[in-house]
Amino acid sequence: MADKKRGVIAGLFVGIWNLLNFTRRLVFNLIFLFLLVVFFVAMRGSAPALQDRTALVLDPQGSIVEQYTNDAAQRALASVAGNKVKEVQLRDILRAIDAAATDKRIERMVIDPDGIDSAGISTLREIGAAIDRFKLSGKPVIAISNGMSQSQYYLAAHANKILLHPDSLEGVLLTGFGAYRSYFKDALDRLGVEVHLFRVGEYKSYAEPYTRNDQSPDAREADLYWMNGVWGDYLKDVAAQRHLDPAQLSAQIENSPAAIKAAGGDMAKLALDNKLVDELATPDQARAMLIAQGAKQKNTFRQIDFQDYLGLVQHESSLDTRPQIAVVVAEGEILSGDQPPGAVGGKSTAELIRQAREDDHVKAVVLRVNSPGGDAFASELIRREVELTKLAHKPVIVSMGDVAASGGYWISMDGSEIFADPTTITGSIGIFGLFATIPDTLAKFGIHTDGVGTTSIADAIDVRRPLDPKIGDTIQSVIDKGYQDFIGKVAAARHKTPEQIDAIARGRVWSGEQAKERGLVDQLGGMQDAIAAAAQTAKLGTNYQVRYVEKPLSAWERFALNLSNDAQARIVKAILPGFAVSVFAQPEVQDQVKLLQTLSRNKVGVFAYCFCEMR
Repeated sequence: MADKKRGVIAGLFVGIWNLLNFTRRLVFNLIFLFLLVVFFVAMRGSAPALQDRTALVLDPQGSIVEQYTNDAAQRALASVAGNKVKEVQLRDILRAIDAAATDKRIERMVIDPDGIDSAGISTLREIGAAIDRFKLSGKPVIAISNGMSQSQYYLAAHANKILLHPDSLEGVLLTGFGAYRSYFKDALDRLGVEVHLFRVGEYKSYAEPYTRNDQSPDAREADLYWMNGVWGDYLKDVAAQRHLDPAQLSAQIENSPAAIKAAGGDMAKLALDNKLVDELATPDQARAMLIAQGAKQKNTFRQIDFQDYLGLVQHESSLDTRPQIAVVVAEGEILSGDQPPGAVGGKSTAELIRQAREDDHVKAVVLRVNSPGGDAFASELIRREVELTKLAHKPVIVSMGDVAASGGYWISMDGSEIFADPTTITGSIGIFGLFATIPDTLAKFGIHTDGVGTTSIADAIDVRRPLDPKIGDTIQSVIDKGYQDFIGKVAAARHKTPEQIDAIARGRVWSGEQAKERGLVDQLGGMQDAIAAAAQTAKLGTNYQVRYVEKPLSAWERFALNLSNDAQARIVKAILPGFAVSVFAQPEVQDQVKLLQTLSRNKVGVFAYCFCEMR
């Protein structure tokens, strides 16, 4: 009887739990349907008409990226909840600027660079070129800032006029580029961890922090060489925009500590005296000037944010049936398997290239690479798809972004033509292997490893045991062979001998301009140049459209992507009750969205990776 009674009670609790679980799912589904209805109601309303004499406001927030590093649903939920995702796609900025240049309703551009957290110099040069195209249409560009870093200032320098807050504590802070790392050799020794590094090339320095306490002389020499090249391009660009002498600008930056002290710490006045800005103005003064020079809208100047404008342009665009140039983005670390946006997957990125190759509407492919490399085998899978696409008589033009080094160069080398920005970080042709053993670490805790094997190499790769020297020699021979394969493939792709490639490889990093001098790239130019070259190679003339080939979105992701448009998000947020917004921003809901992505762990193996980050 007692067992039967317990069974009845257990059944009751199970029934209650099932009811609660059903209710929970029902509530979430009802909220989702309500959100869907609100969205379609918002969409039914006609897009607001863009008035004449409107200013395009370019105010990117966060990082400027080639591809979002999180999915559409996460961006939409964050936007509805009032937490804007701090990423902007480069392609969106370029499209908005280029569309505005020929839009008669857009009278001028106002740049607010203060919200930019990070952007590579090559990315900034792409945007700068678009701003210059905008100015060629005869429309003025004004930049307004409360204080700028050197990345933010690079964009502002392209404006016809720069206004800086008179009380700015930052002013215009130009400091040069640097790359500093932490080194762990002593710490690992104290912990009893022995790191075994296998590499080819004295310049392949990615793993040095695990085997040294400082930068090697070879790495120091190579890094300073390419970094000085990129810094020189930065100075030349800014000096040209501001009508200054590059050498004088360089001297001002080098002497800035003394100059700041002499100016009594007045950073704004110093920027004005050095002709880095044109006027000092508070935000209200800048706003009054913009109102006086254009049309007024409520209490400010008539304006539209570039993201809202982009949504309007997309809304007004019609179905395009012209031949396509497909753009495949390879941004982030190269990993094996299927990877989400923001990483390059050996399987997923290869599939995107294959998809473009097998699409009859696609006549040429542009591979946009912004990657420091990663897994060597995954890189080879992607390179092979590029090669097969060329064999299918579809040109593959490579456009290098901020960085296309090591594995990033591996996936690029077979392009029909390779374009790099002068400031692109590339090269680093080399591979390495890394393995750590911890028997001494375990011994500190009284743990020891012993046993038997049927051969001398059985279970040889075991972190608990010292690495047998002959196993180390075996691993090094694999790395040597991998390096020879790497330079052999580069030699075949670049029509050189392996010896010629070895002389400029060995892990050494080059700027885009330096790489062109050494035959590693074909042309200096940006994304627009690469697209034009693809059209020319495919003999399309001007009769083509550009389409980004990316993973197809689910129905929910497509809905969320549309919802992430700022204007629509504001409408939904205004209509939805606060609790609904909060519920949809909860981790539980976002975790369900994450299930749409397939993640894979990077296997231990041979890597083609470059540490070539600078700030």
